[in-house]
Amino acid sequence: MASTKPKTIEEYIALYPQETQKILEQIRATIKKAAPKAEETINYGIPTFKLNGNLVHFAAYKQHIGFYPAPSGITAFKKELSVYKGAKGSVQFPLNQPMPLALITKIVKFRVKENLEKK
Repeated sequence: MASTKPKTIEEYIALYPQETQKILEQIRATIKKAAPKAEETINYGIPTFKLNGNLVHFAAYKQHIGFYPAPSGITAFKKELSVYKGAKGSVQFPLNQPMPLALITKIVKFRVKENLEKK
């Protein structure tokens, strides 16, 4: 990892090996498609999508992709996410398994609805 903090999602993704970059781009495209009005930014040093507040974050690690859809996003999909390691507001998708893009789509759409109802 470079010591300069990335200012854009492109800069963040560029910090990782080619294989990880492909996965990060897949996740980014999946989130964009599920939340086309969301704004991309870097928050807490990781890629973030915002729509009426933080929507979801994701990050690369050595063995997994961390996905952060807020505690409500984890609770709403508890059953589907039970096969993954996780915590109150996060889930770990192992890099050696296919990314659950359909599940990510469902979670992001849930979070969009939730955030828009906050208005």
